[in-house]
Amino acid sequence: MLQRNPWLLPEGVDEILPEDARHLETLRRQLLDVFECWGFEKVVPPFIDYLDSLLTGSAHDLNLQTFKLTDQLNGEMLGIRADMTPQVARIDAHRLENNQPSRLCYVGTTLHTRGDALDKTRIPMQIGAELFGHAGIDSDAEVVQLMLEVLAMSGLKNVHLDLGHVGIYRSLVEQADLNKEQELALFDVLQRKSHCELRELLESYKIPEAMQAVFLALPKLNGDKSVLESAQEIFSTAGEAVKKALAELFALAETLHSYYPELTISFDLAELRGYHYHTGLVFSAFVPEMGKEIARGGRYDNIGQIFGRARPATGFSADLKKLAALTKENLSEQNVNKIFAPIAQGDLSLDEKVRDLRANGQIVIKALSGQQVSAQELGCTQILEKNDKNWVLVPSN
Repeated sequence: MLQRNPWLLPEGVDEILPEDARHLETLRRQLLDVFECWGFEKVVPPFIDYLDSLLTGSAHDLNLQTFKLTDQLNGEMLGIRADMTPQVARIDAHRLENNQPSRLCYVGTTLHTRGDALDKTRIPMQIGAELFGHAGIDSDAEVVQLMLEVLAMSGLKNVHLDLGHVGIYRSLVEQADLNKEQELALFDVLQRKSHCELRELLESYKIPEAMQAVFLALPKLNGDKSVLESAQEIFSTAGEAVKKALAELFALAETLHSYYPELTISFDLAELRGYHYHTGLVFSAFVPEMGKEIARGGRYDNIGQIFGRARPATGFSADLKKLAALTKENLSEQNVNKIFAPIAQGDLSLDEKVRDLRANGQIVIKALSGQQVSAQELGCTQILEKNDKNWVLVPSN
């Protein structure tokens, strides 16, 4: 067995160096300020938790992405969080006792057993917001608007928004009276958008031709607002739940258009990612620089039921590290001023000056005995020099 170099990191695991870490932290602070201005309060869920709490309810989709281990204190199965949303739902359901809508936000590292095809990282830093206790279109619109605000504050441009509604597929499955096995098989084929497979599968189900035609049309219902108009005709014989879902998509699109007339919005009625997790409207944001969504979210009602309180819920999340990587150039434009302080043993006036500068948010680097590096090499643009009895700032060059 070949000996591994001790400096190597596991696949999909990265470390962040000082300059990038500064960008990341700057962005983190800015976005948390945005959340606070919108009335979202920060919570800090634990990095490790009981496995059944992490995978409760609709979070079972995370099972394969969750690292598992045994608690040496009591033998219980623990998991390292792959998604913070179930934990935030527990906080709302069990720890917060108010019956009013609650707005919570969070940021923290998560861990995945494997990265996806486009993004190999296994340690995303999840940042997001959840709104509990309201089931109307107003809360869906607020969360989407907040997501767009976060992307704008991050410096991202040309954002494209994709909207869908998993309630449409759920209702059609119920109307077709499909069993669980048939539902999952049909779900898999729809995700691959394989028309031939879809037709063969539907024929094997022996459902009415009119119902088959509806399912065959689903993968084609993606595009601009005209998709919703086509869907109204195709789903004219569908149940009220389908018509209600289409009405919610219309309403959300109209609301967003009134606030963001230049925003590009598309619709995909066969987009079912997170199908076992979400219960209603779903949305994803894309930017030209990435081949996958930069942020995503949707409605996931009643996730807190197992924790003792089922409440309507909607939210979104993004990977802060991706946001920082895409906006690094913008953040780099913010010049960092560093000040070099020389050695002056016993000169308390220098120590006092350094304390004052640091208290005002200035970066001061003090020289160390025997140090051979210059102020310029340390990236300092100013130097403290003594002028008579006072220490003053002068340019380093």
